[in-house]
Amino acid sequence: MSVLFPANEHVFETEVPTLSQIVLIVGLGNPGRQYRYTRHNVGFMVMDRLADRIKGSFTRLQFRALVIDTHYEGKHLILAKPQTYMNESGRSVDSLVRFYKIPLTAVLVVHDDADLSLGTIRIRPDGGSAGQKGVESIIDRLGTQDFPRLRIGIGRPPGQMIAAAYVLQDFDRSETELLGGVLNHASEAVLCFVTSGLEKTMNLYNGQL
Repeated sequence: MSVLFPANEHVFETEVPTLSQIVLIVGLGNPGRQYRYTRHNVGFMVMDRLADRIKGSFTRLQFRALVIDTHYEGKHLILAKPQTYMNESGRSVDSLVRFYKIPLTAVLVVHDDADLSLGTIRIRPDGGSAGQKGVESIIDRLGTQDFPRLRIGIGRPPGQMIAAAYVLQDFDRSETELLGGVLNHASEAVLCFVTSGLEKTMNLYNGQL
């Protein structure tokens, strides 16, 4: 079956793949070099780490997201980095989910979480946004909170610093080594989700390094 994209969604014809075995992994962040290493962009960082692992490249633009469309361990795997800025992430996610007809149990959203310390990741099957604007946008667009997410701790803002300013700061040099381990751990958790599902991933990867 051939599907034509709407004019404002990067028009091209493509074949809809087999609907079973599709897994969508979405990393949240803000596009632009100035945001590349900020705390808010750990979702993008995990996507880049995954791209290295599977020897892929984010060169394709689809539904306002940079995507890698590939196969991994018998699964049709789509990695996505929305390019809409964080608070509009739901526009890309909703379009990808609807086009590929992906069940929400096969969608994993990777994002920063200031309520968790750096070095901690948490995988959960559903829940609210806890103030994370990208997750909030996805919930609004999908009309449900029932999708898995992988939360990556970035720590609380120091002193009286407001959260909006804190998340747009780069990680400190002292945090770089730990951050590398976190990104590796999170990448492994994502691939476990792809091959083995949510429950096993939660059992193996929830917690602190």
